Amino acid sequence: MNPELEVLKIFRAREEDWLKRYYFARTAFSVVWVAAALTLGRQSEVAAAVLLVAYPVWDGVANLVDAWNSGGLAKNPTQMTNAIVSFATTAAVVFALSVSMNWVLGVIGAWAILSGLLQLGTAVRRWKSYGAQWAMILSGAQSALAGAIFIAQARMPTAPSIDTIAGYAGVGAAYFLISAVWLTVHHMRRAPA
Repeated sequence: MNPELEVLKIFRAREEDWLKRYYFARTAFSVVWVAAALTLGRQSEVAAAVLLVAYPVWDGVANLVDAWNSGGLAKNPTQMTNAIVSFATTAAVVFALSVSMNWVLGVIGAWAILSGLLQLGTAVRRWKSYGAQWAMILSGAQSALAGAIFIAQARMPTAPSIDTIAGYAGVGAAYFLISAVWLTVHHMRRAPA
């Protein structure tokens, strides 16, 4: 046996295990966030505001943690950039909340476009090493499309609600869950070999 090949297999298995846990964690957070948005966010403007600020904060933190666990920030520029975009979006959401929900939806729309394209870039890069990234590629593309729709909706006279963003987060949760399950099944099929 080639010792270098064995080390590479162990490293890949560790990173693949990280991705599964990461995708499951992203799914769980999104499910909880959507449930809170559709219950607490509908009943209280303060709760809705807290949830709207928390969403990009979580995304930024998640991208940083992912980058750190996937070889570091320098090796993962798309996640690092995504984290910066998410933290900047957080500040923009705080400001937009003082103006109107239309502004909030516009900010979230711009963020969805940028973060979706960065997620797509991360997934394309990971495809070479881990495969099973098709759902993340679709998720990134869908996020960018949803962002464009949000920007168009933000220009309408009717004020949007947190429900619009909850739907977007719910679709994102589904993509993370599909990726986590796909990696789990892929690993189980490969294990006997």
